[in-house]
Amino acid sequence: MSTRKVRLGTRGSLLATTQSQMVADQLSAATGVEVELVIIKTRGDQVTDRPLQQVGGKGLFTKEIEDALLAGEVDFAVHSMKDMPTDTPAGLVIGAVPERVDPRDVLVGARLAELPEGAVVGTGSVRRALQLRHVRPDLEIRGIRGNVDTRIEKQRRGEYAAIVLALAGMTRLGRAADATEAIDLEVMVPAVGQGALCVQCRGDDRAMLDLLAAIHHAETGICVEAERAFLKEVSGGCSAPAACHARMVDGMVLADAVWAADDQGPLRRRSARADTLHASALGTDLARRLKLEGRPPSRRTSR
Repeated sequence: MSTRKVRLGTRGSLLATTQSQMVADQLSAATGVEVELVIIKTRGDQVTDRPLQQVGGKGLFTKEIEDALLAGEVDFAVHSMKDMPTDTPAGLVIGAVPERVDPRDVLVGARLAELPEGAVVGTGSVRRALQLRHVRPDLEIRGIRGNVDTRIEKQRRGEYAAIVLALAGMTRLGRAADATEAIDLEVMVPAVGQGALCVQCRGDDRAMLDLLAAIHHAETGICVEAERAFLKEVSGGCSAPAACHARMVDGMVLADAVWAADDQGPLRRRSARADTLHASALGTDLARRLKLEGRPPSRRTSR
């Protein structure tokens, strides 16, 4: 298989094609296989005037690509891991998780501490909005859609004092210098899978799986496993007020997570660690503990 061309399904946005080309180049360098990018339009690309949570949330950027995979129209696909639903369609698997880049969120336009009272900050993420309000309840949070360039242009036109973006996407697009401040992980826990890519293929395509093993980064894969187990347990999508970030510290998986029962809070935070064999259980347990703490106390009925 290494002497023939394989087809990589990707969205057509600049960020998606840039990420996919990076993976294609890694795979070609590691295995010698030739990779052809196949552009597939998703519903998330077509609906740009409404918040994602109003039109379907997670899956908006993946379904049409997954359908193409199952139909054999492409051999593998590259997605942003944070766009991936926690349930993988039957017949498909995550074949590789390349090494993650910096997962932090960034502010473009102003530093968090320097924003004046009542400043308008743009984000379409409930997770980001809730964590911003936790540290700066005086800010006005407004929704925003569009690609990285569009959002930055809106901020520069004065529609927002600042906007929140993922550093990973800006870095891959060569726009990291536009970030005003990288938000500390203690202030804002990133989305599940943020900074990581998901390389998906058919589960019965042994030759493709063997190729993808060459670009899999085990440490990133373990950390993402913990994060996705957390999200699955809280039954969250991209609109859920929940976040989890895991990293390796001294050979152990250390995970930080935040959760709220709804988009008004209160915000609850917990950290925990486990060995690499129990990464999935770590994420599940963190979610259960946070949900238990957030459950309202039971009321006794008087007779």
